[in-house]
Amino acid sequence: MQQNLTLWLREAEIQHASIIALLIVLGLILLISAVIHLILHQVVLKRMVLRSLNKPGKTEGHGWKQALTQHNLFNRLAFLLQGVILNIQVFVWLPSQSETREALIICSQVWIMIFALLSLFSLLDVLLNVSARTKVAAQLPLRGIFQSLKLIATIVISIMVVSLLIGKSPLILISGLGAMAAVLMLVFKDPIMGLVAGIQLSANDMLTLGDWLEMPKYGADGAVIDIGLTTVKVRNWDNTVTTIPTYALVSDSFKNWRSMSESGGRRIKRSINIDTTSVHFMTEDEQARLLRSKLLSPYIQNKKSELEQHNAQSDSDLTSPLNGRRLTNLGTFRAYLQVYLRTHPGIHKGMTLMVRQLAPTSEGVPLEIYAFTNTTAWVDYESIQSDIFDHIFAILPEFDLRVHQIPTGHDMRVMAQQMTAPKA
Repeated sequence: MQQNLTLWLREAEIQHASIIALLIVLGLILLISAVIHLILHQVVLKRMVLRSLNKPGKTEGHGWKQALTQHNLFNRLAFLLQGVILNIQVFVWLPSQSETREALIICSQVWIMIFALLSLFSLLDVLLNVSARTKVAAQLPLRGIFQSLKLIATIVISIMVVSLLIGKSPLILISGLGAMAAVLMLVFKDPIMGLVAGIQLSANDMLTLGDWLEMPKYGADGAVIDIGLTTVKVRNWDNTVTTIPTYALVSDSFKNWRSMSESGGRRIKRSINIDTTSVHFMTEDEQARLLRSKLLSPYIQNKKSELEQHNAQSDSDLTSPLNGRRLTNLGTFRAYLQVYLRTHPGIHKGMTLMVRQLAPTSEGVPLEIYAFTNTTAWVDYESIQSDIFDHIFAILPEFDLRVHQIPTGHDMRVMAQQMTAPKA
């Protein structure tokens, strides 16, 4: 087309016909590109595509519609189409051996590759946004996978752009990159390790979005909110966010509380220290008083019958505490707690439940409660646990037992008052 314009201008005896013809062709290309830009962006994109996507209707498909408009996918596709049309115009309007044509072809192809890459980014973002609403996505490190695809696509497009600008085959650049493998491994060490770690985490089902992760080394204790290519974000229970390298979850150890949440029960493992000086054999009066307890009555009756039978068979002299077997207030209290927990509405009946005595220490005899609540909700769990131990502390005096604790300022004042009080 440029050659025909040049001939017409020369026939009209116009000076600098070739330059004027080139300017006319470039002006036509620019004008057509501007018109196409207006048609694509103002008519097709805004008035047709976006309006139909934003049209109010059923809320079922609103998620993917919002994702399509949120990540500029159609806008970038429109620019990509403009690059294709520009490339076609160059072939139509300019002669094959023109330097201007070669320059415009290179520019249009670079334009096409850049916006093709950006369109791919938008498409991956849309897919990530839509898939994040599904249950399957929570089992896979999709963000890390998509980031890896973006990185690979960026490297490929960069090689193609550079090869196009220097006029060399991409294979030459790729072969040259082999010599720089060590440098590339150093530069992309974290993404590569993160990608491998993400695959391992997904394949072994070690971590998913929403899991309660505890990793003291990094100060993480909360819910996983993002699994990326190089980092994992954890929203701690104090609403701070901890960032952990993805590969650290494979190389280091961490605690995942997901199994606890799925089991339906959360463990209570807490002990109280009983003052050893308050442990003694129970008298008949104490036994008679505790027999009024609905929970303890069967235990005391059965235990008394068992002990009487044993003492009768062994012909024990019960006038001495050294002979025979007797009920102790600590053992009776332990039996009471066992029955109390089994009848507690907040305790899971299908999981391990026991009250055990640990090795005595300088702080008394630890009596440990080992049971599971029937809920994994944090607030409900703490409420059930507190309710149980409130009852334990309140009921201890009924068994003539005392909790061991370090003397407080109040204890010291009472002792001082007793020592300084006048003797009667």
